Amino acid sequence: MSKENQDRNIQVDVLSEALPFMRRYAGEIIVIKYGGHAMGEQALADGFARDIVLLKQIGAYPIVVHGGGPQIGAMLKRLAIESEFVDGLRVTDKPTVEIVEMVLAGAINKGIVAAINRAGGCAIGMSGKDADLIRAKKLSHIARETDSNVEKVIDLGYVGDPERVNGEVLIQLAKTGVVPVIAPIGFDDEGATYNINADTAAGAVAAAVKAKRLLMLTDVAGVLDGDGNRLEDISADLARSMIRDGIIKGGMIPKIETCLDAVQEGVEASVILDGRVPHAILLEIFTERGDGTIIRPA
Repeated sequence: MSKENQDRNIQVDVLSEALPFMRRYAGEIIVIKYGGHAMGEQALADGFARDIVLLKQIGAYPIVVHGGGPQIGAMLKRLAIESEFVDGLRVTDKPTVEIVEMVLAGAINKGIVAAINRAGGCAIGMSGKDADLIRAKKLSHIARETDSNVEKVIDLGYVGDPERVNGEVLIQLAKTGVVPVIAPIGFDDEGATYNINADTAAGAVAAAVKAKRLLMLTDVAGVLDGDGNRLEDISADLARSMIRDGIIKGGMIPKIETCLDAVQEGVEASVILDGRVPHAILLEIFTERGDGTIIRPA
């Protein structure tokens, strides 16, 4: 058999394997948290846009929630505004939250929208302020002093948690052929603006629309066991025990907790994906073994 025929057979096999997965996700909502290297490198960003369009073409309803921490940091540095962090969370005063909103809902959001549209999709950008999308409440953060082990409440300023997400408007948009691209900015009943962690916002959005999948693009291969090997499939109970045992630690803990909250609120499954891998979304959705760690309710 010639190499050309071998290549054709491989392509046929790939399409044949993908077909049942296309049927599985047709008519289903998939929420994707987009950030990290996948957003920072142009080739990965272009591939991400094409992947979102392909999901739409096979009948799925993708919804994108994006971050932008490095870009926010770069803009604050350009404006000579120093950032203070507590336990990895940015303390956000009023001038800072105005810049955060400008960066997230402006340049970043519109850049993602434009990339999806260039790839043949129909995306619209929005923040939590649009269509009463994300009502937020002030985040209460408790820090523990290392010397005395005393807990104290830290005021992080205009940093919030989602209190209510208008899932109905997202479902209506998605089912009209539009890809919603959401900047994680919320507001409270008094109109105050809040910066919301993108992972947390994505989890709240996925729960509100009862998504089939919540895909969390990260800069790691997935959830790793004690020997550093990627786990393909874990239950919520196993994930919690791995946190208690210190196997899941550091910055992965809040990501896993977001995934656990989502599946508890009705999302069928959450997935930790390596966004550094080209077309990680397609590998996860359209192949038997996937490309990340799937977290199920039980």
